[in-house]
Amino acid sequence: MSLYRMALEELGAVADAIDPAAVEAACAMIAHAGAIVGYGCGREGLQLRGLVMRLHHLGLRVAMQGDMAAPPLGRGDLLLCSAGPGELSTVTALMRVARGAGADVLLLTAEPDAAPPLATQMLVIPAQTMARDAGGASLLPMGSLYEGAMFLLCEVMVLRLRDMRGESAASMRARRTNME
Repeated sequence: MSLYRMALEELGAVADAIDPAAVEAACAMIAHAGAIVGYGCGREGLQLRGLVMRLHHLGLRVAMQGDMAAPPLGRGDLLLCSAGPGELSTVTALMRVARGAGADVLLLTAEPDAAPPLATQMLVIPAQTMARDAGGASLLPMGSLYEGAMFLLCEVMVLRLRDMRGESAASMRARRTNME
């Protein structure tokens, strides 16, 4: 079996283990949020940046934390963040700020038992992260299985959100930058 096929099988097993009801609830939370700010560390942050871009294409008011145009969050808004290992100090600090301002928090994680009790809702991606990469349970290095599954999950969520919002490929494409 090729390394590609083995990696795809690992990703497929993780995707099959994600709770569809939790995905639906996360999509509803995103669809009904006022402003949305995304945040994740390292490669998790890169995956969230891709999701934030697609949420913009869907017509949502969205930015990444740290961007100059990131709005303040308050009641009715959402911090969308990822902490694969459950707790990362910067994610935890931002969750506290968001909750203190009255915003909801949607946390993507592989380790719900290690996450601080600050999330309004969690979406569990049951995959190896850097927190549990010793021993090589996954073919993919370090946290790559979580990050790859996160990409796949986010793309499927975009499809669901597109339907929920009555958008089309054409309406999404119309919001894509023309400055490339």
